[in-house]
Amino acid sequence: MAKPNNTIFKTGFDVKPASINALGVVTFTDGTNELQPNQLQCEAYGYTYNKATGTCSAFKYNTNLNRSFSNENNSIQGTGNSTETGTNNTYIMGEFNTVKGFSRNNIIVGNQNEIANGINNANVFGTLGEATVDNSIVLGGNAADDLLGERQVTTLMNGVQTTDGSTIDSYLNNGRPFSVTNRYYAIPENTACYFQADILALRVGGSAASGAVGDFKSWVERGVVINKSGTLSISRSRTSPASSGTTGSWSPVSTVSGTNYVLTVTGKADMTLEWVASIRFTQIKTSVAL
Repeated sequence: MAKPNNTIFKTGFDVKPASINALGVVTFTDGTNELQPNQLQCEAYGYTYNKATGTCSAFKYNTNLNRSFSNENNSIQGTGNSTETGTNNTYIMGEFNTVKGFSRNNIIVGNQNEIANGINNANVFGTLGEATVDNSIVLGGNAADDLLGERQVTTLMNGVQTTDGSTIDSYLNNGRPFSVTNRYYAIPENTACYFQADILALRVGGSAASGAVGDFKSWVERGVVINKSGTLSISRSRTSPASSGTTGSWSPVSTVSGTNYVLTVTGKADMTLEWVASIRFTQIKTSVAL
């Protein structure tokens, strides 16, 4: 790894660049530990921050260099497609699609679509669709000269388990709290999304005398979440199509945190509940400062 020229802490910052890898990704340090910088820290030292991947870059990696060094078992049909280093078990049928690298088990069918760095098990169809989270299905419905992801539908899944009555976040793909990346769905800047979350909670255990294992409740959370120049807001409503047993205090709520959509859930003391949500985002991304 290369060492950045700047080895002095900038005024007002307690982190500084430590190294730059072969792909141009900059790792920072607080003087003891290595870490990934946030956007403010990255740009303060003159580097470029990628919001989709959460990485700080010193330069744009040239995909023509060592393109197939660690790429394995990829099937590519069509012209102008690009797979960056570390793309494995990926199928592309179409033209001018891009897989940003260090990703596995993805499918692209169409043209000018993109899968972000480090994304696995994603499916992208259509034109100018953009996949930014694992296990997602994306349909891009754009003209050739539209923005990447200008009009698209993204479907993903959240999950979590509750054992008491506290309110906690659910995570993408039933992730756990100790996972520090890819836990939430980020809404791009100057983008509005209509969302619909189909949610199911099922009691699988717990010592509460009321109710029983097998009790369930379902909800539909819907609304619009919008990122106006980096600030998120949300408007939402909820209905409950079906339930059985003692479920009175169970509740999901869609909210926002930073630039992320977050689905919170509330269970009940001494009840073990499994939660799952299928969430669909219908997106308009603009080049206008909203």
